[in-house]
Amino acid sequence: MSISQSSPGFPATGLLAAVALLAVILWWLGPQTLASEMTPAVRIVSSLPDTVSGNDTLVEIAATSLNGWTVRLNGKAVTSAFRRSEVSGTQLALLKGLMQGPNRLDVSLPGGAQSVVPIVAHSLSGPVFSGPQQQPFVCQTTLNGLAATHDPACTAQTRVQYYYKSNQAIADDLASRWIRSLEIFQGQAVAGLPAGFRPYDAVHPPTDIAQTVTSDGNSRPYIVRREIGVINRAVYDIRFLHRPGEPLPTPWSARRNGWNGRLVYVFGGGCSPGYHQGVLQGPGSGESLLAVGYAVATSTLNVPANTCNDIVSAETLSMVKEHFIKQYGSPIHTIGWGASGGAMQLHLIAQNYPGLLDGIIPVVSFPDVVTYLPSTADCPSLLRAFESMRSKLTDEQKSAVTGFATWHTCAGFGSHINARSCPAVVPADEVYDPISRPKGVRCDVYDNEVNVFGHHADTGFALRTLDNVGVEYGLRAFEAGKIDAEQFVELNEKVGGYDSDGTFSNNRTSADLEAVQRAYQNGLVLAGGAGLRRTPIIDYRWYSDDLADGHDTLRSFVTRARLIKANGTAANQIIMIDTRGVSVRETVLDLVADPSPQTSLVSRREPELVAAMDRWLDRISADHGPGAPADKVVRNKPSDLADTCWATDGKKITGSAVFGPKGLCGGIYLQHSDTRLVAGGPLTEDILKCSLQPFSTRKYSRPLTEDQMNRLRLVFSTGVCDYTQPGVGQPVAH
Repeated sequence: MSISQSSPGFPATGLLAAVALLAVILWWLGPQTLASEMTPAVRIVSSLPDTVSGNDTLVEIAATSLNGWTVRLNGKAVTSAFRRSEVSGTQLALLKGLMQGPNRLDVSLPGGAQSVVPIVAHSLSGPVFSGPQQQPFVCQTTLNGLAATHDPACTAQTRVQYYYKSNQAIADDLASRWIRSLEIFQGQAVAGLPAGFRPYDAVHPPTDIAQTVTSDGNSRPYIVRREIGVINRAVYDIRFLHRPGEPLPTPWSARRNGWNGRLVYVFGGGCSPGYHQGVLQGPGSGESLLAVGYAVATSTLNVPANTCNDIVSAETLSMVKEHFIKQYGSPIHTIGWGASGGAMQLHLIAQNYPGLLDGIIPVVSFPDVVTYLPSTADCPSLLRAFESMRSKLTDEQKSAVTGFATWHTCAGFGSHINARSCPAVVPADEVYDPISRPKGVRCDVYDNEVNVFGHHADTGFALRTLDNVGVEYGLRAFEAGKIDAEQFVELNEKVGGYDSDGTFSNNRTSADLEAVQRAYQNGLVLAGGAGLRRTPIIDYRWYSDDLADGHDTLRSFVTRARLIKANGTAANQIIMIDTRGVSVRETVLDLVADPSPQTSLVSRREPELVAAMDRWLDRISADHGPGAPADKVVRNKPSDLADTCWATDGKKITGSAVFGPKGLCGGIYLQHSDTRLVAGGPLTEDILKCSLQPFSTRKYSRPLTEDQMNRLRLVFSTGVCDYTQPGVGQPVAH
């Protein structure tokens, strides 16, 4: 199955996945794989041939000269547009004048051999493969430093800015830092430059420019070029070292000046409904990478806090990266970096859209959105049940039922399933109301990705995968004697579920089977296979389980369990756990308040993690031996790159990380569970709707009275979860 009906270029999982994956691999391996010896070897360099955005595309022909050749685009001769690349020695051309829709590129040799390349071009405003765009959509160009726009596609003139690091290292005062840190944490824009940086005046060049040394050993003035513009209704941001007056890198030039040839693409965090363009992070983000020569790119629609839609995020990445390649040349490697919701995007894009990201560094990771939602939706229901139970639970018992280090973790989860949780930019009189505005804007995760989930024919509401029918809450806590029989029974009587608007219901929640099937078929559940099996992964997190922080250590091991289930190994994933005692909020504030490597945990690790990924990818690229791409990922992993934790005294410990107290550093950083694991679910947490077994066959390890059993029969009248079986609609691995 393809990602959507309008998605010709990037299918995820399903019947066409193997064929499509092969096509993508051949495309990225190079032109020699696409043609016989008698046929001109032609390659679309900047994108897949059917996902071109804008009216131009970068084309490569594997020849040192085109004397006697004929190249035509839609019948028009374009041979003269090609010139030799200093990088590859082949012929490159940025062919312009594409029509939206089908185009035809003909390449002919003097002897008559010919290649025909079909090209499908799409609007630079999108969509390319994500399906119909969300409406309404609020433009926020002025908040991102661009001119105001009245264009429905939010287009605005591209701006280029320069700023530099002062060798006088002038810092902002602490009060200003604190205000900006709060603004960043609340998702607002930051207009100021990071501490120690100043705007660059090209008319009167400054004399206090600091020097920096790039990863290839070159000393460069620390001047950053920042390009911001609009692609796919998103404001994009591309930065790299560059001194005004020097030539910019191009696809034809081997000289890159300050850029080291590598691109780091950054994905923001959070998970919220869309309907707006969103605001870029402050210019200070990624400075530790810019300093050593990396190009850093992102966009507002690669921030799930602006729109929690991984397909729109992948589409925007594809389009922004295409623009980057057409302007500056193909990166040697593209490394994805993202925290929390951004980590979800990394996992799914690597799985479903192979070739866009060469390696990924998920930080405080989760596997994906749809399997994250059940335990977060469980929390409000469980807290509500705790309050109404006659057989009250102690704090320790509440924690045992939720599975987290502390039950207070549950209070920190946002409302991702409530249809009325709209961002402030959506006018209040347009927001859905079941009585006054039944056709209003719905702002839950499912409606945000309705192109995949589908919708109810009667209401138009998005179909949902949320389900807790048959879930025995607190099962493991009961079996371990942490709660008694009456508490176990009453808990399951009281927990209830949600209605189609995401508001509390006394009845359990039953998923829409079509949505469940679509989620699996279209790759919204991280299965661990497809493109992810051949992607190097460095999973990095700081430990904060005991700080009521939902970014718990469990999630890294859930991803590992899925990799093992899909591939028999997780050797392409490295798990790193850093110093305890830092919460997500504290880290975000710390990053903005003082972004120097000495004071920020993430800033300190960022360059070394990216450099480690770079070494890994270099080794893979240099391996021309036999074997599948996934095999090359494993055999080229640097010997010094292994599962790691840093003890509280800073000591680095390496080994093999497994889930539980006996794993690497498990005694230092205690690992916990969640609501669905406590209910008996598997570590993979990949079941959206469980298969049921009759309650009459259920045997509990601890005694219940006949009355208690009868009450449970009423709760589980259709059966209880049988986790020895695949979930309903879940593909069975072979």
